[in-house]
Amino acid sequence: MTAKNANQADLEARWDLHGMEWRDPAQITSQWRDASQIDPNLLQSQTKGSWWGVLEQLGITLFITREYEHLVVAMSARAGRPRVSFLPMPHPSGLLVDRARKQMFLASTRNPNQIYVLKPTIGVIDRSDVRKSLPSPPAFVPVMTTYYPGCLYLHDLALIAGKLHANAVGHNAVVRLLPEGQFDRVWWPKCIEQSGKPLFDRNQIQLNSIAAGSTLKESFFSASSSRLGRLRPGHLNYKVDKQGVIFSGRTRQPMCTGLTRPHSARLWKGDVWVANSGYGELGFVANGRLNVVLKLSGWTRGLCFVKGVAFIATSRVIPRFSRYAPGLDNDRSRCGVSAVCLKTGQLLGSLEWPLGNQVFAIDWIRDDVSSGFAFQGAVRGSSHPAIFHYRYET
Repeated sequence: MTAKNANQADLEARWDLHGMEWRDPAQITSQWRDASQIDPNLLQSQTKGSWWGVLEQLGITLFITREYEHLVVAMSARAGRPRVSFLPMPHPSGLLVDRARKQMFLASTRNPNQIYVLKPTIGVIDRSDVRKSLPSPPAFVPVMTTYYPGCLYLHDLALIAGKLHANAVGHNAVVRLLPEGQFDRVWWPKCIEQSGKPLFDRNQIQLNSIAAGSTLKESFFSASSSRLGRLRPGHLNYKVDKQGVIFSGRTRQPMCTGLTRPHSARLWKGDVWVANSGYGELGFVANGRLNVVLKLSGWTRGLCFVKGVAFIATSRVIPRFSRYAPGLDNDRSRCGVSAVCLKTGQLLGSLEWPLGNQVFAIDWIRDDVSSGFAFQGAVRGSSHPAIFHYRYET
């Protein structure tokens, strides 16, 4: 073979390879090349109690972001049969379901940050070039994404007065997210002000969740600290034990103290609930302190409420950050989700991912609105996701 022919053969091989790339719908929906390489073992789970029965009785699909595994998992049950699906997503953190408008917001917290908007499918488009007919239950699909500067370090998402807000942890503030990558800082605690000027230049207190009320003044916000210090969040020696707080949106001062790395603050029936992560606790605020309802074997983070049931997630303790979890046994920490009866405090059921790592947020929608996502472990190698994404309709 001549040098010219060899060069041509090499070029054609390269062109063939290029032509085969970016064909997997998982890559396209998440804009992430490695999305096609998700390890199916990450979805293996074990349950206790009536986990699937609780989901079926409530008639919901539960969504969970597993941030370090780059997965959003959906779970529901019909006629006693579990349904588990997933969406690959680079480092998903905040997740918010707008049940009134039937849409989902997802924060992909990398540099730059992204906010995905997803909506449920309503059917399929008739196509003469697709012979295979497959059932298509309503699934959430991405319809839009907006990029924001990485320094925002977006965490929790919330709707306040109908507008999308987020914790900009890197700015020590809450921001209202605007179209075309813009944002407005709309709230921050008084403790980040020096000489009347707020410090937005770096993460100082790990302001990380929103208990959304009807207005910013009626909302509440969790943070790892209420004071500026020499060390900042992320430093291994950053002091966390009993330093965490919940701020009042109205006063911009702490209304609950003595917490340890709190996350997932939520309003429910007039009470502020929070995951006291460093002790694996779930509780509500009473007289400025945490009233513990349940203690679990894991870093509690991710919380939502459905008809008198609380769904609370747990994560493993990352070894290098074990100092951030003084109330937990690292070796016993687990990654999963538990269903808790709010009236009795009884654990109704739980699910654990033996290979799971970190959960950030959970939320829900009626299962007749969305059954989850298009990607399922059982059919990952089939053409179903490609056919579905080729002809879905929203």
